[in-house]
Amino acid sequence: MTDAAQSQFTVRFGRRPRRGLLLGLSAFRVACIACAAATFVPMMFVAGAPGAAASSPLWLTFLVLAFARWGGQPAAELAPTAGHFLFRKARGQTRYRARPDRPRPAGTLALPGDAASLRLHIDEESGAAMLHDPHAQTLTAVALVRHPAYVLLSPEEQARRVHGWGRALAGLSATGTCARVQVLEVSLPDSGRGITGWWDAHGVKDPRQWAVREYEELMRTCAPAASTHRTLIAISLDLRKARRHIRQAGRGMAGAAAFLRQEMTSLEAGLRAADLQLTGWLDEPELAATLRAAYDPVVDREDLGTCALSTAGPVAVDEHWDYLRHDTGFSAVLWVSEWPRVAVPPFFLHALVFQQGIRKTLSLTLEPVSAEAALRDIRKAKVEYATDAAQKAKLGTIADLSDSVERDDVLERERALISGHADIRFTGMLAITAATRDGLEAAVAEISRAAIQSGCETRRLYGRQARAFAAASLPLARRVSA
Repeated sequence: MTDAAQSQFTVRFGRRPRRGLLLGLSAFRVACIACAAATFVPMMFVAGAPGAAASSPLWLTFLVLAFARWGGQPAAELAPTAGHFLFRKARGQTRYRARPDRPRPAGTLALPGDAASLRLHIDEESGAAMLHDPHAQTLTAVALVRHPAYVLLSPEEQARRVHGWGRALAGLSATGTCARVQVLEVSLPDSGRGITGWWDAHGVKDPRQWAVREYEELMRTCAPAASTHRTLIAISLDLRKARRHIRQAGRGMAGAAAFLRQEMTSLEAGLRAADLQLTGWLDEPELAATLRAAYDPVVDREDLGTCALSTAGPVAVDEHWDYLRHDTGFSAVLWVSEWPRVAVPPFFLHALVFQQGIRKTLSLTLEPVSAEAALRDIRKAKVEYATDAAQKAKLGTIADLSDSVERDDVLERERALISGHADIRFTGMLAITAATRDGLEAAVAEISRAAIQSGCETRRLYGRQARAFAAASLPLARRVSA
């Protein structure tokens, strides 16, 4: 038992950097403190204490913005988001309504916000539906992946599959043309009709057998709380970095699709090494059904039939400060702000993914970083840590242990890069959907508790729920700004 525990493969995440412009304070907080000082000091010299008291509402407001926290982050850092949200709300950009009298142009997607600029391209050779973003200059394809029960495998087999998945990501990073990879784990509440229906049709109805009685009792207690899981992987090609390869493949969108097929083949080989079964690349009806089901949770994917991307978007969307109202559902998006900082097994997200009775989507967006850019970022971080330590020593401020931990994480990252490993930025988001607002708040509370059990910390993304929902619940491999 002791040997098995010692051989358990574990992983550890680095602490999220909290570097700032001055003494760990961000630029917005430093600006607020400077504005407070620029208000208080002149009034103190000109009018004395009465003048400072008269101007106290102004400089106290700046200090509150600098040091008060709201929603897990300083109020000064949330102020730009609040201003942008109020500006969009005043211009009516937080509401979306489909217009049946104005059909979408051919080849476009009926999605709200900046996702409406996406263009559809059908690859004739593979049949996959590829999405072209003319602004970000990316081309994206989505794959459906099946995998066995990972938790039931032996520690050695788990470590082997983790290593295989890591090599698959490293292979995509080495090409330098992959913009990002998105992994979506969609969990849908299931009534258990598939399990009970199979038992009714093929089961042995002999109550004298102990196994039959136990199996029927298990179905009565667990089948109603079952969930259906669906895993999607979206790979996005950077058309700017792949310009030379596209010219060699035939130029234009056809050349970009041909080169993306090569990246798709490389991903398939990497998935096989990790014992992940790629069922197929989504065509237009399958991708349209996925998008439609995300905005309309009541609809059954099997009833969508030959749905087209031009009509697969929502009918109505209302964006609020902390949630999104769309068609037949309410949704809220959480950002995984901290990952486990202690050694955890690879299946540490089990309690979060298999939370019963909640419709949710876990999105992991992985963005490869070139070795040159990663080393440049590491050098910048080392300089900032050294400067911050010198400033604290000069002012007599006690250094925090978290500073040394973050510095050690940067050095460990540098050692990994020098050893030949790929550097990847990853962002985790959770999109939770419910039929009512009260049900949504209850589901968010449950998911937050499950995240704590998994060793993660989550924050609700205020003021940007519409864009966050498109990034977290749709397999579009969009850039995430958390």
